[in-house]
Amino acid sequence: MPVSVAEQPPGADPLRTHCPDLDQWSRSWAYEPRDIPLGVRLIEYFTPFLRDLLTQQLSRTTLRRHRDNIWVLGGEVIRQLQMDSALRRMPIEQIVLGLIEEEGGPLLSHRQSEDEQRSFDATCRRLFRFLTTEPTIGRRRRPRRHPQ
Repeated sequence: MPVSVAEQPPGADPLRTHCPDLDQWSRSWAYEPRDIPLGVRLIEYFTPFLRDLLTQQLSRTTLRRHRDNIWVLGGEVIRQLQMDSALRRMPIEQIVLGLIEEEGGPLLSHRQSEDEQRSFDATCRRLFRFLTTEPTIGRRRRPRRHPQ
């Protein structure tokens, strides 16, 4: 049975335990080498949200579902950059907030089931709220901006 976040050994990073492959996400999303630095920035952008999830009383299944959906969102962001190279000049924050909204995320591109899309939308809604709410405990969150 996996160790819960509350039962981590002293000094262990709960995020690394929950997302052991986090450093490989940028490569898994990449269509070409120039996508990797953008993927690294996406990971940096998503990390506060992933850490915030770990502080909540969520089941392992729910945490895993949100983690997996964030990974899917990263892939969707990189796919958008492949389709519209002008997006590459925009800040990652603006690109992500242009894809997600209060209602959810983009329509998934790999023919996922309705249940998978609903799950993905739930994670995107939660991320949207996290990114657009008032600052908490010294962290400043950015207002929503749409890509032009």
